[in-house]
Amino acid sequence: MTTETTLAHKIRPPAAAPELGPSGLFTVLLAAALPLIDFFIVNVALPTIGEDLAASESVLELVVSGYGLAYAVLLVLGGRLGDLFGRRRLFLAGMAAFGVTSLACGLAPTAWTLVAARIAQGAASAAMLPQVLATIQAATSGPRRAKAMGLYGATAGLSMVAGQILGGLLVAADLWGTGWRSVFLVNVPVVVVGLVLAVRTVPETRSQRPEPVDVPGTLLLAASLISLLAPLTEGRSAGWPLWTWLSLAVFPFAAAGFCAVERRADRRGRTPLVPPSLLRLDSLRRGLLLIVPFSIGFSGFMFVIAVALQRGAGLGPVDAGLALAPLAVAFFFVSLAGPRLVAKYGTRVVTAGSVLQGLGLTLIALAAWRAWPDLGLLELLPGATVAGAGQALQLPVILRIVLSEVPPARAGVGSGVMATTQQSSLALGVATLGTLFLSLAPAVGMRNALITALLTQLAGVALTGLLSLRLPRAIG
Repeated sequence: MTTETTLAHKIRPPAAAPELGPSGLFTVLLAAALPLIDFFIVNVALPTIGEDLAASESVLELVVSGYGLAYAVLLVLGGRLGDLFGRRRLFLAGMAAFGVTSLACGLAPTAWTLVAARIAQGAASAAMLPQVLATIQAATSGPRRAKAMGLYGATAGLSMVAGQILGGLLVAADLWGTGWRSVFLVNVPVVVVGLVLAVRTVPETRSQRPEPVDVPGTLLLAASLISLLAPLTEGRSAGWPLWTWLSLAVFPFAAAGFCAVERRADRRGRTPLVPPSLLRLDSLRRGLLLIVPFSIGFSGFMFVIAVALQRGAGLGPVDAGLALAPLAVAFFFVSLAGPRLVAKYGTRVVTAGSVLQGLGLTLIALAAWRAWPDLGLLELLPGATVAGAGQALQLPVILRIVLSEVPPARAGVGSGVMATTQQSSLALGVATLGTLFLSLAPAVGMRNALITALLTQLAGVALTGLLSLRLPRAIG
């Protein structure tokens, strides 16, 4: 009997790999939407927040940039912790923390309390989001993974546009007298539903060889991102004081130190925060290069158009949000056709998307030139529709390219690197295009500043298109 039992233990087949079913995929995509929606949802709520909390422009910028900085800085660490302790466990903890910090944002009595709550909310997002991509990588394969990654890309793009539209609707609705607070409080019931679903449908995955946290690398990456993003996001509203220039001067040294520490750790057999071997993956490097100009342009456009429509064209939050509805609708429907187009035409879909996006931006610039200040839904309809279609052909495919060769054991850190690049670029877009637009507006007028920002974005779109020509035709 003992011998039979021993043999049974020896020949027992290995445990089946965890699988992410349709309900689990819906749950993680719901979680993926929340952080991106919250990055953009405040754009149309900022004027109301400023009036209610008597907040200066520089403090209002911190409401946006504080969230973005904490989010960007901690994303890679969040991915590593998921690999180490279990992605489902960290996903649940991050989602719960996101709900609590959203409640704190919605109940904030002062502007500085709101800033602190937003920073904490960004940290919670950084714990939650990398687990989404890592779980998809580890618990799907083949066509199912390709479909899941396509849906993730569609969710990401749609969330960025929907956040701005939803923000306008919620502020105008003034549900139960909550005003701007509803843009944060709405997260709480969504998180509760998400947690219930996640407990039942999201499988636990982790790296088979958990890698300890690289403390020096984590600190140097944080120093690099903060020294770059903080002065760029706060410099204009603060009047470019000395600390902003000193911070920018620190950036190249912090970045060089990070690279040196990571290479040294790799040579000594330790596990760096961002393994150089991961960056040697051709698909990951090329995909990250595409993410940067695309995300800078996307976030810069969303910020600039929100300010231009409200302060320049005199639209209310609802009308300003709904003016972008054609972009969201086009993005949604074209992204559904994306996987079939990729199967047929490969990565040339990205090139075609950049051409369409460039055409859409040109049409929006022409509409601003001809119709200003009467710029609304009808005037923006052609350009926004074409631009949305172009963006939908790019973003899902680019995200799929980045992770196509990342091994499941390193899904967490790979997802963290991709999300950090994307989030840092989103913050840079608001900082660079937003600063250009707001600096030009007093001198040349809101219309000309908007057109200049749009034409500047065209350069980034052209760069994305040119880089996409160097991609291999097929996606692994």
